[in-house]
Amino acid sequence: MSWSEFGKRFARKTGARELMEDLGDALASDRDICMLGGGNPAHIPEIEALFTAEIERILGDEREYRRMFANYPSPAGEERFRSALADLFSREYGWNVSAKNIALTSGSQAGFFILFNLLAGQHPDGTFKKILLPVTPEYIGYQNLGLKEGMLSALKPSIQELGDHLFKYRLDVENLQIGDDIAALCVSRPTNPTGNVLTDAEMQQLMRAAQEANVPFIVDNAYGMPFPRILFTEAQPFWNENVIMCMSMSKLGLPGIRTGVIVANEATIDAISSVNSVLSLSVPSVGAVLLHDLVASGRILDVSENIIRPYYQAKMERALECVHEYFAGLDYRVHKPEGALFLWLWFPGLPITSNELYLRLRARDVLVLSGHNFFPGLQEEWTHRDECIRMTYSQDDGMVRRGIAAIAEEVRRAYE
Repeated sequence: MSWSEFGKRFARKTGARELMEDLGDALASDRDICMLGGGNPAHIPEIEALFTAEIERILGDEREYRRMFANYPSPAGEERFRSALADLFSREYGWNVSAKNIALTSGSQAGFFILFNLLAGQHPDGTFKKILLPVTPEYIGYQNLGLKEGMLSALKPSIQELGDHLFKYRLDVENLQIGDDIAALCVSRPTNPTGNVLTDAEMQQLMRAAQEANVPFIVDNAYGMPFPRILFTEAQPFWNENVIMCMSMSKLGLPGIRTGVIVANEATIDAISSVNSVLSLSVPSVGAVLLHDLVASGRILDVSENIIRPYYQAKMERALECVHEYFAGLDYRVHKPEGALFLWLWFPGLPITSNELYLRLRARDVLVLSGHNFFPGLQEEWTHRDECIRMTYSQDDGMVRRGIAAIAEEVRRAYE
């Protein structure tokens, strides 16, 4: 088959495709696979019971059923849900937003595809602009979103050793420069893959830098506040007209409904709505209708704070204990887990690449992700990226323990 330039770019193998294929193969397999690679959220019984009750209520209400399944919504997404979200943001955080400041997308990945290509790439004046990732490692899904190559640029962080085999990536303020070729800044908070949470001071520095450069500041808030609030440290949400806040329903436990949320100025939301109408006429209403009452009542805040956050914090603590137990005697570091679903493991001086470690573990039916996938836009060589892997602790505790034991065995074998 002869593909176009677009076809060649988007039909190729990518880290994101590898991740999702590993996840799909594992779910379809009869083997006992340790699925520590994907970002699938945990199946929390209280949350699943809550959503089941909401679905049953909606199916018993003809008008709600039609809102969910039988009518096209606006290209910006289901109106009542967007209004309820705007009310929640205004009430809880004082944000000056309305439904006109909110658009839904067919998953947050689709939202980033739209945003990156609206802002970066070839401009009418002949310039080529990029998205700057001011702290790497960063989300694997950013890597191949651009319609053209070279749309991402990234900065190395500084590394702070914390003791007890923990470390933390910090924003390297001294090297933060926003040139004329930068169209926007983008960070995830909490960060996928590392669990890093940029401090409020770091976020303020980035907000000021973006405003001074007259470029938007995109914040990927898939794990943050107000939902699903998978945060284990203090962090305040920020928004103003120059911030584009991106959220997701996946980490609430609903990855299958593919619903992303973007909060931005009205001009940005209008542009996203236009792209939605071209790509898919409108976005699905299932997630919006399912969560409407939880958002309108504010109950989603209580659910996130008192069920989802403590559930993951307990799992994180158990997984970290397992790492310290099985890795005893090895030279290893764990990024301080401040949020999200992952442990980011660093093996200084690892004799093999992280990708080779990934392949050896996969041969043992233990799925992790090689760290080299998580440095999109970083042009300079850095040995560090071949010494790290990402693993999730969201799955069954027994599976997590078996996987950590296997990782320790393969790392020891590599050093030997």
